[in-house]
Amino acid sequence: MRMAKDLRISYLLDFYGDMLTETQREAVDAYYNQDMSLSEIAADRDISRQGVRDAIKRAEQQLLEMEERLGLAKRFRDLQDRLAVICDCALNIQELNSQNGQIPEIDENAASILTCAEEIAEKD
Repeated sequence: MRMAKDLRISYLLDFYGDMLTETQREAVDAYYNQDMSLSEIAADRDISRQGVRDAIKRAEQQLLEMEERLGLAKRFRDLQDRLAVICDCALNIQELNSQNGQIPEIDENAASILTCAEEIAEKD
């Protein structure tokens, strides 16, 4: 019987993976990111299939608890969503400006907003 994959786990691994044991991190990475089966992971690491399953289940629980307490992944998604809105608004301002007189200061400010938003997105 195959475990059902919760794709949030792969995403949470990016944020909290370093807080797991090496065995847990490697098992979760192999299962979610490399799409290996429990049997393949067990054979690759010379441990039992049940040991792999237990490591993954413990890691999933820890990742979900860390996100519940810290909320880093949610904050990151929210920030990315807000940056997308900011960029869309700045592009709209540029488009409206080009249709209504092309005031250079408006274009410069909109371009500055886009640049700042892109720099923030790259840091995350």
